Amino acid sequence: MTLRFRHVALIGKYQASGARAQCGAQDNVMEGIGAFLEAQGCTVFVEQSQGADVEAGPYKSLTVEEIGEECDLGLVVGGDGTMLGIGRQLAPYGVPLIGINRGRLGFITDIALDTYQATLIPMLAGEYEEDHRSLMHAQVIRDGVSVFDALAMNDVVVNRGATSGMVELRVTVGRHFVANQRADGMIIASATGSTAYALSAGGPLLHPAVPGWVLVPIAPHTLSNRPILLPDEDEVSIELVGGRDASANFDMQSLASLAIGDRVVVRRSEYRVRFLHPKGWSYFDTLRKKLHWNEGGS
Repeated sequence: MTLRFRHVALIGKYQASGARAQCGAQDNVMEGIGAFLEAQGCTVFVEQSQGADVEAGPYKSLTVEEIGEECDLGLVVGGDGTMLGIGRQLAPYGVPLIGINRGRLGFITDIALDTYQATLIPMLAGEYEEDHRSLMHAQVIRDGVSVFDALAMNDVVVNRGATSGMVELRVTVGRHFVANQRADGMIIASATGSTAYALSAGGPLLHPAVPGWVLVPIAPHTLSNRPILLPDEDEVSIELVGGRDASANFDMQSLASLAIGDRVVVRRSEYRVRFLHPKGWSYFDTLRKKLHWNEGGS
């Protein structure tokens, strides 16, 4: 086999629940995958925060920045949350990512743990489908100053407080005022995030090849406030006009408290995440499998 990728960062949690299920009593899943990669001729590294969990681990640990500079592939073992976190961090370096699913749904970590060896062998040799996903760049603007700055791959969500009533939000797209909306909140989701919170709030599925976002109100007061598909070249601004204890979260992994008058401004980031999938991969295959289509009676 002629290797396409020689320096591989193995990213995931050591000693997680079920970590010994596939590799015997003495080895955990991550070490088993690492040994497999080495047998293929790869030099294996682990993310530094994870390497610290294995005192006698066999692999050199690198910071995210070092992974970006020294590795030509990231192999992510876990669920979509793990992939979201590392995807945002490695996007500026252009390192492609492959996901082995140890979570539940696995929309973006799509290789099954029990078949990873047979699947990875041709991929390591360069037989794969490449899939690019744009990131969202979000800021919280207060009195004209950015007080919070984050990247998101799935979504940016403005939410009411847990014990408060609806919030009132002023929505602007580009230079155009859209509406003042009263709701429990608002979701701006990428195509990647259209299968996440936005879907449960009634939003549409968006194919990742479509350069757009979906704007989805959460439990709107006016039922005519419906989800809308927007071009991702436009800046979207959501201003908090009324409501208490509101917040904005980014991929459900970072949080900013909002005050009246704050604006959450979302733009398309200059960075994209590179996903690699097995040859013949199709987004529609993922939807059928993860959303259990075709399982009903005739």
